[in-house]
Amino acid sequence: MTSQWVQASDTGASTQIKHNQDEQAAAKVLDALNQYSSSADWDKYFALYRKDGIFIGTDATERWGMAEFERYSRPTKGWRYDLTERHLIQHGDVILFDELLNSPSYGMSRGTGTLIKTEGEWKIAQYHLSFPIPNGIAKQITQEIKSAGAAK
Repeated sequence: MTSQWVQASDTGASTQIKHNQDEQAAAKVLDALNQYSSSADWDKYFALYRKDGIFIGTDATERWGMAEFERYSRPTKGWRYDLTERHLIQHGDVILFDELLNSPSYGMSRGTGTLIKTEGEWKIAQYHLSFPIPNGIAKQITQEIKSAGAAK
């Protein structure tokens, strides 16, 4: 597992320590998210999100609030994404992240999103899962996406 920690501010030692603690806590939330989705532990998984959180999936129709995403997720046996690389940038009580993940089902994917410190804990406000498309095949893939959209 490779992690890269990107600091948002270099305003002094005490701030740096706080950022490191916050980023470590946020990283633990994201690690737990992948662990709980892999074991389909939906109670623990959804506890990591804010109540007003949003999940944006890989399909253009997948923009779900938590209640809708729970209805989709709970009947499943879960999904597995293993961390390859992660970047975190903190702005006060907000942490932006992007991570590369590897899935046995889909190969490389990317998770991006926002965590907000909520009642002293980092909670996911938005998570967006996507498939990074190599530039060399982007036109081919986007043409297939256009064709699939036209077929609807």
